[in-house]
Amino acid sequence: MKKRLAIFASGNGSNAEKLMHYFAENPYAEVVLVVSNKSDAGVLKHAENHTVETCVFENADFVSGEEVLANLQQRDIDYIVLAGFLRKIPDTLIAAYARRIINIHPALLPKFGGKGMYGMHVHTAVKEAGETKTGITIHLVDEEFDNGEHLAQYTCPVNAEDTPATIATKVQSLEHQYFGPTIEKYITC
Repeated sequence: MKKRLAIFASGNGSNAEKLMHYFAENPYAEVVLVVSNKSDAGVLKHAENHTVETCVFENADFVSGEEVLANLQQRDIDYIVLAGFLRKIPDTLIAAYARRIINIHPALLPKFGGKGMYGMHVHTAVKEAGETKTGITIHLVDEEFDNGEHLAQYTCPVNAEDTPATIATKVQSLEHQYFGPTIEKYITC
């Protein structure tokens, strides 16, 4: 039986859209739900285009997580995938989905992780630190921001002429290429 995935996303959802496409005909898993904390998030349109059910919760619902958890359990969700989700995952969900919440971070953790380190904030920090490489970290989620066990890291060079925007483009290319296969490998082990 296919594993049922719920993607949590707050923004445009390019990674979520790539995952919906990747798992559309996958024999091991399918994306059955997209959860967002923003009713105007672009990811909701991607879900509609892929005929994937959506749920929008208020930020306050992610404090205890009880209502979110109940909705996931009603839909028999096996794994949660965070794809640009900008809320801390409540301990209730972490306990219920131990080792079954997967996140992607746009840097090579443990560098450039933690609260407030997302999107262009990360790429700007990488550039300002003079790093010669960056990349992505796909990891399990625990109670601390960007702290869980690493499933995979992929790298790309940072050249002297790179800007935070060009770094973001390189990193996004890695995300789109490796996120789906890494999730598939983890859930089929």
